[in-house]
Amino acid sequence: MDSISTRNALKSAWARARAEMDGLPGGRGLNIAHEAVDRHAQGAGGDRIAFRFLSRDGERREMSFRQLAVETSRFASALGDLGVEPGDRVFLLAGRIPELYVAALGALKARCVVCPLFSAFGPEPIRARMDPGSARVLVTTPALYRRKVRALREQLPALEHILLAGTEEEAAEAGAGADGVRSLTTLLAQADDRFRIQDTDPEDPALLHFTSGTTGAPKGALHVHEAVVAHHVTGRIALDLRPDDVFWCTADPGWVTGTSYGIVSPLTNGVTSVVDEREFDAERWYRTLEAEKVTVWYTAPTAVRMLMKSGRELPRRFDLSRLRFIASVGEPLNPEAVVWAQEVLGLPIHDNWWQTETGGIMIANVAGREIRPGSMGHPLPGVDAAVGRRENGGVTLIEAVDVEGELLLRKGWPSMFRSYVHQKERYLGCFAGDWYLTGDLVRRDADGYYWFVGRADDVIKSAGHLIGPFEVESALMEHPAVAEAAVIGKPDPMVGEIVKAFISLHPGHEASEDLRLEILGHARKRLGSVAAPKEIAFLDDLPRTKSGKTLRRLLKARELGTPEGDLSTLEEPT
Repeated sequence: MDSISTRNALKSAWARARAEMDGLPGGRGLNIAHEAVDRHAQGAGGDRIAFRFLSRDGERREMSFRQLAVETSRFASALGDLGVEPGDRVFLLAGRIPELYVAALGALKARCVVCPLFSAFGPEPIRARMDPGSARVLVTTPALYRRKVRALREQLPALEHILLAGTEEEAAEAGAGADGVRSLTTLLAQADDRFRIQDTDPEDPALLHFTSGTTGAPKGALHVHEAVVAHHVTGRIALDLRPDDVFWCTADPGWVTGTSYGIVSPLTNGVTSVVDEREFDAERWYRTLEAEKVTVWYTAPTAVRMLMKSGRELPRRFDLSRLRFIASVGEPLNPEAVVWAQEVLGLPIHDNWWQTETGGIMIANVAGREIRPGSMGHPLPGVDAAVGRRENGGVTLIEAVDVEGELLLRKGWPSMFRSYVHQKERYLGCFAGDWYLTGDLVRRDADGYYWFVGRADDVIKSAGHLIGPFEVESALMEHPAVAEAAVIGKPDPMVGEIVKAFISLHPGHEASEDLRLEILGHARKRLGSVAAPKEIAFLDDLPRTKSGKTLRRLLKARELGTPEGDLSTLEEPT
C-alpha cells in the first residue's frame, strides 16, 4: 500500500473509532470527562459502579457513574468559583484517593489541563514540573503540602490555589484559610453539583504528563481531548475490556498509564475499576484479585517479577478463577514471566508497548492471537508502525525482517502528544516527515510481531555487534538465583564495549565468586561469547524509577563516574 493510501486507511480507522464517542450534546465538540462519566451517568449505566476505592486502612468505598458525575461537577463548579479558567493547569499530588480521581475528571469538565504527579516525588521534582507547567491550582493532602510544597511557594509564581483533601480540621492545621490554601471538603460542600460542560474543541489541551529523558530537564508532553478516542478503543482492543468487567490497573495516576488506563479508558468503556491506595504486597495483591473478583488486570513487569519472587505456593491459596485477561506495560516483559504466569496463574500475560508521548497503547499482544513470549505484539488498528534508521535528517525504512532499527510510528493517531511545553525544538526533533521517532530499537519478524531490543542509547556495541540489553537480561533471569538483572555497555579499548551485568538475587542465594562464575557460564551458554556479560556485579536492589523501570543509564553513570542526570523519578531505597 502506498503512503497516501496508508494515510487514508489510518484516517478511516480513527474516524470509525471517533464515531463510537457520543460527543457533547448539540455537536459542541469532544470532552474526555463527558465520554468517561456523564454519558454513562445520564443513561442506563448510571447506577453501575465506576470505582471501588480500597483505602490504606482497609475501608472500601464504591462510587457509581451517577455519583461520580455529581462529585466531578461539584469540583468543576468549585474551580469556576475560584476564577479558574479553561486552559489553566491543575496539578494533582496525592496517593490513590477518591479526591484525586474526582479532581482529574472535574478539571477536565472545566476544560482545564490536568497534570498528575507521583506522590512520592520530593520537593525538587515537584518544582521541576509545576514551574514549567505553569501550575495555577494544586490538589494535594495536608501532609504532602506541609512536607513537600509549602516551602516551594515562592518558586511557583503561577500557583494561586492549593486545595487540601481530607477533613476540614486537617486542612486547617496545615494552613487552610490563608495564602490561597483551602479545604477541598469545604469548597466542594459549597459548590453547585450541576455543571454544563462548555464547547470543547477536540484539539483543546487536556492532559500534561512529564517524562524524563536520558539528559536534561523533564519534558512535559501535552495531550488533547481527542486522545479519548484512542484511550477508549485501545482499552477495548488491547485490554479486552467489556462492560461487565472488573478492572484493576495497578499504575499510579502520577504516570501516564495510571491516567490513560487507570482513569479514562475503563470509564469510557463502562467498566468497574478497582483502585487500591496501598503499595505492593504480594499476598494482599492476590487477596485483592480474589476479593474484588477482578476479571482484567493491567500491571507492570517489575510487579510480575516481584510476584514471581514470592513463590509459586502463595497464589494457590487464592481463588483467581474470575481473572480472564492479564496485561503488562512499562518495560519489556521477560519471556520467563509469560511462561510463569501461564503455569502459576493459568493465564499468559499480554505485553504491550507505548510511551508517554503516544498517550495510548500502540502495539500489543491482543486476545485471541498467539503470544510469542518476549514480543511486544502487533500494531493496533489505526497504528502504522515501521522499522527504520535515521539518515541525513530523515529516515530510511527497513523492509527486511529480523533487522534491528528504530521503531517509527506514522503521525496522526488521536492520543499523539501535541507538544513539549516550552521546548518546541525538542518536540520537532521527534519527527522526520510523517514519522514519529520513538527512540526505541526493535526488530520485526516474518509474521509482523515486533520485538523490543532496547533504547537507542542503551544498545551495546561490542566488536561490531549490536547487543540489546533486554535479550541479555532475559537470559540472566532464567538462572534460578537471579531475581532481576540490568546490563550496560562498559567501554573497552579492544572491542569498544563489553557487557557488564548488575544482578539482584532471590532470597536464599548469597553473592559469591562461585555463583558469579556459574551465572557467567549460564549466560555464555545461553547467549554465546559475543553477547554474554564479561563482568557481573551483585546489588541488593537495582535502581529504578517510581513507575518500575530499571535505570540502566544510572548504573552506567555510576560505573563510569559521569553525571547521573535527572533523578527525579528515582525510587527511594527501602
